[in-house]
Amino acid sequence: MTGPARISGQGASAGFARGPVHLARRGGRSYIAKSTPEQELQALHLAVETAATVIASAMGQVSGDAADILEFQLAMLEDGSFTEAAAGIISSGATAPVAWTVVLDAEIAGYQASEDASFAARSADLADIRDNVLSALSGDSAATIPPGVIHVDEDIAPTRFLAHDWSTGGGLVLRRGSVASHVAMLARARGVPMIVGIGDGAIADAAEALLDGQAGELLVSPDPVQIAAFNDRRSLSQALQRDADAVASDPAVTRDGETVAVLVNIADPDDVDRIPIVHVDGVGLMRTEFLFGGERGLPDEDTQLAAYRKVLAWAEGKPVTIRTLDAGGDKPVAGYTIPEDNPFLGMRGIRLSLARPEVFRVQIRALLRAAPYGALKVMLPMVSIPGEIAQAQAMFAEEAADLAGAGVIHRMPEIGIMVEVPSVAVTPDRFAGAAFFSIGSNDLTQYVLAASRDNTRLGALGSIDDPAVLRLIANVTRFGAENGVETSLCGDAASDPEMTSVLLGAGLRRLSVAPARVAVVKAAVRRFVRGEQPG
Repeated sequence: MTGPARISGQGASAGFARGPVHLARRGGRSYIAKSTPEQELQALHLAVETAATVIASAMGQVSGDAADILEFQLAMLEDGSFTEAAAGIISSGATAPVAWTVVLDAEIAGYQASEDASFAARSADLADIRDNVLSALSGDSAATIPPGVIHVDEDIAPTRFLAHDWSTGGGLVLRRGSVASHVAMLARARGVPMIVGIGDGAIADAAEALLDGQAGELLVSPDPVQIAAFNDRRSLSQALQRDADAVASDPAVTRDGETVAVLVNIADPDDVDRIPIVHVDGVGLMRTEFLFGGERGLPDEDTQLAAYRKVLAWAEGKPVTIRTLDAGGDKPVAGYTIPEDNPFLGMRGIRLSLARPEVFRVQIRALLRAAPYGALKVMLPMVSIPGEIAQAQAMFAEEAADLAGAGVIHRMPEIGIMVEVPSVAVTPDRFAGAAFFSIGSNDLTQYVLAASRDNTRLGALGSIDDPAVLRLIANVTRFGAENGVETSLCGDAASDPEMTSVLLGAGLRRLSVAPARVAVVKAAVRRFVRGEQPG
């Protein structure tokens, strides 16, 4: 019998899980070859149709980012290019599974080999498409994950993650993966403990294991002392969560009497159905990417207006900051974004909006029409030069004039910017034309440190508490305080209660966090007193 093994990775979703290791299994029923290439192609078409039906059915059970992932997969299947490429291989004598695997594996390898983080994130989606069609060809469903286990895999497809009932407990450990992957995003949204990037070390199947998602650690075959320490950490975490939940509606006030605004980030209007407005001070970031892409295509003005009005009505007069379309980078939108060798340094965010005015003006009109229904603020993403603010403001003014001429009710909202490019963080005085600043810690960190946040191998370089990043945050915050420009932070760091004291120490007094983290961040604020923050 081997002793305890401590395996380290990157924490992708906080939480604790205890259970047996479940190693991913490959294979299933054997495929029965058909008599002719025509029959092979017919079998492939049927399998693709079956896989598409399964994905379409799953889309009816999710919303927001999860729905976007499934829409991407469905669009790829319905496009037909993979099937067409496989048909050529089948005509040369290959079976349908072999042809399909050759085509998809080549596509996946291309995505994985690219330094473009958006391609890396999409490789799991393509693997999911491959495996779902192969399962349909063999008549074998994907291997199920038993309840309550700690599932260990190379990577895991979004549809497989969504198909499992995580309410029974358990957790997820990936040998590869990324903290910014779609599955990591889904895990955080559902509170599933998860770590990534543990490498290729041997792990005994069915061995008892302890998973700490916050620490990024997996203990296999733990001894009694380790089990006791794990139980203590889990009990403390659960007690802190219960205590925080009990006073979630109370204001966040530091020990020395400073009030901190704790707002919420939302990705879909339906998110607000699960968030009591009394728990938050408003919406610090409403993403609008959910409206674009997939089967929905580019949304019209009324579709956008309805989404914005729903959130403004829920907010009951509290501020709602809506970010204009932040497409590009790792968020491609079919029919809108432009394929590029390095999309993170290319046409994304406000650059793309200004380059596609026919799309941007539709969103502007919807925002202008929504403004009378609440305390709307509009935020421009990926601003890098002052001229971009001026161009956007001019377009808002032009559309407002047109609406006024047509007698349409509207109002001009405050227009602020995301601070996620070093050019803004270094010289915020050049961007005084913005009504407010909202720091995007994820992009600012990766651009300052030249380390993609999606690259598991660069995890140690991706921390917001790097002195260079913190100095820039303090620089922006100080400028805002001295010049009356409201400044907040809406990146992932705001949702981490262990970072709260660091951010408050840098001068921030407005944090916008993930819905599930509102209570614990408020609790962390209440423990803070100026001068006691670490480091």
